Amino acid sequence: MKNILLCLAFIALSGTVVAHEISGTVTAENNKPIEGVNIYNQNTGGYAYTNVSGYYELDDISVGDVIVISGLGYEKQQFIIAENQLDATIDIVLQESAVSLDQVVLVSKLNVLSQFANVDIKTNPIKSSQEILRKVPGLIIGQHAGGGKAEQIFLRGFDIDHGTDITISTDGLPVNLVSHAHGQGYSDLHFVIPELVDNIDFGKGPYYADKGNFNTAGYIELNTKKSIDDNLVKLELGQFNTLRSVNLFKISESKYSSAFIASELVLTDGVFDSPQNFNRLNILGRYNFNNYEDEELTLSFSHFQSRWDASGQIPTRAVEQGLIGRFGAIDDTEGGLTSRSNIWVNHTKQIDEHQRIKSKAYISKYDFELYSNFTFFLEDPVNGDQIKQKESRTIIGGESVYNRTFHIENHDVQLSFDAGVGFRYDDVNDVELSRTKNRNETLERLAFGDVDELNGYAFFSGNYKTKKWTLNPGLRIDYFKFGYVDFLEENYETLSENKVIVSPKFNTIFAASPKLQLFGKLGYGFHSNDSRVATANTGEETVPSAFGVDIGTIVKPADRLVLNAALWSLFLEQEFVYVGDAGVVEPSGKSRRYGVEFGFQYQINDWLFLNSDINYTVARSVDEPDGQDFIPLAPDLTSVGGITIKDLGKFSGSLNYRYVDDRPANEDDSIVADGYFVSDFNFNYNFAKNWTFGIIIENVFDVEWNETQFATETRLFNETDPVEDITFTPGSPFFARAMLSVRF
Repeated sequence: MKNILLCLAFIALSGTVVAHEISGTVTAENNKPIEGVNIYNQNTGGYAYTNVSGYYELDDISVGDVIVISGLGYEKQQFIIAENQLDATIDIVLQESAVSLDQVVLVSKLNVLSQFANVDIKTNPIKSSQEILRKVPGLIIGQHAGGGKAEQIFLRGFDIDHGTDITISTDGLPVNLVSHAHGQGYSDLHFVIPELVDNIDFGKGPYYADKGNFNTAGYIELNTKKSIDDNLVKLELGQFNTLRSVNLFKISESKYSSAFIASELVLTDGVFDSPQNFNRLNILGRYNFNNYEDEELTLSFSHFQSRWDASGQIPTRAVEQGLIGRFGAIDDTEGGLTSRSNIWVNHTKQIDEHQRIKSKAYISKYDFELYSNFTFFLEDPVNGDQIKQKESRTIIGGESVYNRTFHIENHDVQLSFDAGVGFRYDDVNDVELSRTKNRNETLERLAFGDVDELNGYAFFSGNYKTKKWTLNPGLRIDYFKFGYVDFLEENYETLSENKVIVSPKFNTIFAASPKLQLFGKLGYGFHSNDSRVATANTGEETVPSAFGVDIGTIVKPADRLVLNAALWSLFLEQEFVYVGDAGVVEPSGKSRRYGVEFGFQYQINDWLFLNSDINYTVARSVDEPDGQDFIPLAPDLTSVGGITIKDLGKFSGSLNYRYVDDRPANEDDSIVADGYFVSDFNFNYNFAKNWTFGIIIENVFDVEWNETQFATETRLFNETDPVEDITFTPGSPFFARAMLSVRF
């Protein structure tokens, strides 16, 4: 790697054209430096971002170059380089402005689409925890356990279940839970308070060296607010005995530091015939120190807990025969309780203009207990088939990333790299799968033991930009140690397994013009198997890998119009498949997916925004014969979009839709999961300076739809033989709630 860097530096230094630079700081009107502002040379495509002190440095500057300065929420500026500005210090002051699409400049950056998506977050804020993941274009979610369980995720032709093929984190804190009692990669984001979401960073495919386990279909990084501008008190009341309360309060505020505390309480009986008795409590406290020179520190703690009853998935035939209604239940004693407490710290140290170290460390305490009944009376005609899945977990981890940019004289080259090391250790105690009755009687333990799982890793990612080309090679090395102690075995034994996996990546961007860029991506990723599978020596892959290729384009034909399109393919060494009669997801064979996606965002004027995306995917098992190779529940056609009104006088609001086409529910497509088209609506009116009244309506047109569906063999209490058909969780009907908030 050292030789590669020296070679690149030699190439850069061998040019004969004398180039110049500009540097300086970017501040807001209150004189505070702004981090993350983009400084872009429209003539050469060169760009830089301000660091924690607001400092920037941009090379390859010539007289006549057009320099554009942009940041979300600030008025865009530009100026033309004059003779006296070559090698000069140019300080810039940005004025606050309403968020607009023209504030995002199309630069040669891998995740530039995230910046356009954040315009949607700023103009149409997230209103519920279920809505957080929907901000990622092409991602669909579904809930099938009364709101207490993590959502089921669909992306790029994957039924990702609760997180098997997507890496999710928030403020650097990992969300996916390995070797989870309910499902591998289980990702419960309900501990995030929606009002605190500041921006979202995402990428599709396995192309990012700093993203590790579960990064096959993509990754999502949520970033929440480091500080708050105002105190907030919000109350929502709605149908089905629904109440939601949010409170944000400043604790302290000084020149260099601030602290606040936030809370969220949700209560509802839900739309089902049997009340959910649902409750969720969130508390977050945060301290942020920033000296606006070379250091920033953020310390956070949070606690989340939830309890609920659920009606579960119900068989189609039970509704058609009139045994129950669409919102009824076969076993209404399902449900659960869960909690997660986190303490984590994020630290940034700017060593000098060209060197930075970002570090994080975290510890989480997590508990989970879930009662489900997927097959009703198939296994036990007397007591029923209710199961309990339970665990108690502690997670400890940390990571440090060193970033280095090179100041190269006399050539139009930008060179930088990131090098990181980290670890994560999961100590999971009393992981249990048991047959139960009425949530209080254990009939039989099917699995019971302790899991220990360690993941250590290192990665390198380089960025070499010359003229219109950007090259981004990357390499990631992961070490896994899986351990399991089975309490059901007569003799004590610790089962263990080790695995090292190397994941190379390579991305390239061609900036044909300031309004058009083409990109190509390829790389390996992976998802780990459950420790209980990895240590059992069943022949399954311990850490199955994935290989992906993307080719696409991003076009910005006008300041307020963005178009994107991509062709992609992904080969997966091992698929995860839902097994209904056991209520688990198990490893299966190889799979191949390929697809096309298209999206746009259009700001018609200062207050009216349109956005939409459409995604088509073909997903097939590799080792199965034609006609028997469908991947159950893999969506082939999805679309999401909407229209948003922002700051039209005292009014704002949006109308959004999500569409999923019919899809196979089993391997031969003989059972079909019905598609749906659902629309949500919200409206806000600002009055008396700091007061806001709003209306939020889910399923505004009251369509009948099924949120999650599975082809499952079940038996009802009055049946002698099992039947395989669709079991489903009904989607919410028309569901309205009113909101009142005040900022002070």
